[in-house]
Amino acid sequence: MDAPDPSAGDVRVRVQFSGVNPGDTKKRGDWVGSGMPFARVVPHSDGSGVIEAVGDGVDPGRVGQRVWVYGAQSSRPFGTAAELTVVPAEQAVELPDGVGDELGACLGIPGITAHRAVFADGPVVGRTVLVQGALGGVGWFAAQLARWGGAAVIATVTRASDLAKVSAGLGPAVALDHADPAEAIRAHAPDGVDRIIEVAFSDNADLDAAVAAPNAVIAAYATRRDRPELPFWPMLFANVTIRLLGSDDFPRDAKRQAAADLSRAAADGALTIRIGDPLPLERIAEAHDRVDAGARERVLLAIPS
Repeated sequence: MDAPDPSAGDVRVRVQFSGVNPGDTKKRGDWVGSGMPFARVVPHSDGSGVIEAVGDGVDPGRVGQRVWVYGAQSSRPFGTAAELTVVPAEQAVELPDGVGDELGACLGIPGITAHRAVFADGPVVGRTVLVQGALGGVGWFAAQLARWGGAAVIATVTRASDLAKVSAGLGPAVALDHADPAEAIRAHAPDGVDRIIEVAFSDNADLDAAVAAPNAVIAAYATRRDRPELPFWPMLFANVTIRLLGSDDFPRDAKRQAAADLSRAAADGALTIRIGDPLPLERIAEAHDRVDAGARERVLLAIPS
C-alpha cells in the first residue's frame, strides 16, 4: 500500500509496536455477524511509534514525538499492523520520558476501558474497588489505576494457584475457587465494596450482589453469556447501579481524560504489564492465535522500520 497522507487534524505515525487485543481478533472473526466494515482492513487499534508527518492544523513541532496510539482501527479502516498509520492528532498521545514503547502499545483498549470502569462514576479516593479477573489486560490496569486513584483494591483470580501472580502492592487477592469467595472478600471489606470492575458478568452476578455495598456500581465490560441472569432483589435493595462499557463508543471527552490520566500514571511508575517477546509482523496470524488462546502476557507485533 502507498504511504497514507494525514488529512487536516491528523498525524502519521511510524509504528514501532502494534498491540493485539481480543477485540481485534473478534472483529476479524466477525463475532457479531456484522461483516467487513470496509473493503480492506489493516487490523489493530493500539500501538506506539513516532510522528513523522502532520496534517493542516496540527502543530508541526509534533514531528519526531514519541507517542502511543489508540483507536486506530475503531470505526476506521487502517490500524497499527503496518509500518505507517494515520489517526486524529488527539489519538496519538505523547509518551512521557522513561515510559517504554512496549508499554505504550498496550495502553489503548485495555487502559482506556479500565479507566472508564474505575472512574466513570467519580473519584475513588477512600473507596473499596473489587477487580474481578485482575490478571486480564483490563483488570490488571484497572487494579493499578484504582490504587493510583486512592482506592483500596481487592483483586480476584480464577484459581488459588494464580494468587501469587497478583502484585502484593495492589492489595489482597481472592481466588474464585475458594470455598466461599464472598466471605473471603467480605473479610477484607466488611461493609461491602463500592465499585466492582467486572469481566464475567454472567458468571459473577450472584457474587457481585453478595459483596456490593449500598449504592455500589458494577462496571461490566465483558460477559460469558449475552443474556445474564441477575439476582434482582438483592441488587435492588442495595440500590446497585450497573454500568455497561463498550470501549469503541465511550464519549470523546472520556477517552481524552483516560489518555491523559494513563500517561500520568505511567509517568508516575504506577502502571506495569506483563509483555511477551514481540513477534515480527509476518507472524501476525500466530499473534492472533496467542490472543485467542488466552495468553496472559500481552501480545505485541514489532513492526520493521
